[in-house]
Amino acid sequence: MFGEHELRTKFIKILNKKIHLLERADDSVLYTRDDVRVLIKKGDGALKVLPAPAEGYGVKFLMIRFSPRIAVPPRKRLTGYLSAPVDIEVKSGNATIDRFVVGREKYALYGENNIGVIARYHVSEFHDKIPDELGIMKLVINNPTDEWKLVERITVPIRNSVMFYSSEKAYYPLVILTTKEPYEVNNTGNPPDGTLKATHKAEPLPNFKMRW
Repeated sequence: MFGEHELRTKFIKILNKKIHLLERADDSVLYTRDDVRVLIKKGDGALKVLPAPAEGYGVKFLMIRFSPRIAVPPRKRLTGYLSAPVDIEVKSGNATIDRFVVGREKYALYGENNIGVIARYHVSEFHDKIPDELGIMKLVINNPTDEWKLVERITVPIRNSVMFYSSEKAYYPLVILTTKEPYEVNNTGNPPDGTLKATHKAEPLPNFKMRW
């Protein structure tokens, strides 16, 4: 699924979406996906199918609500995994020829009605092992305070975030949530696992303070 694909006649299925490559006699390949059609002249490179942050219609944040909520004792850290939505980017050489959403697409307002922003929305359990999902986020919840903290959701900056992948799964960078008021979220840019490939140069995003 993810990675490089030879430019030849084949189908590539990603959840509810299907990419069709069709070789032509003029040494080109016709790429089709739903109503998207791109004619690719064969060269030295391959077609790349890569995960992308779930920006959807251009949002900057991903909001994941925990089910159930999580209570963290004072001076403790909790590490686990969330399921998370991802977009798909298809590249021919360095050119992006297609980008699309897979699975069910949801959005929610983050913040108050008059000053809030639209975020991609998802509900996930907190797993102690990597769940059987397409998109994964490894999360560390750090409570450096002397009080118990209740965590109901996390809002993560994702615009231009690097992604990591294996052949069958997509991963966000390691995310750290620090429960010191206001709660602070760090998209570290670091791979959750050293064996994964990066979509581009990995860099951290500015820390984000959850104020609502």
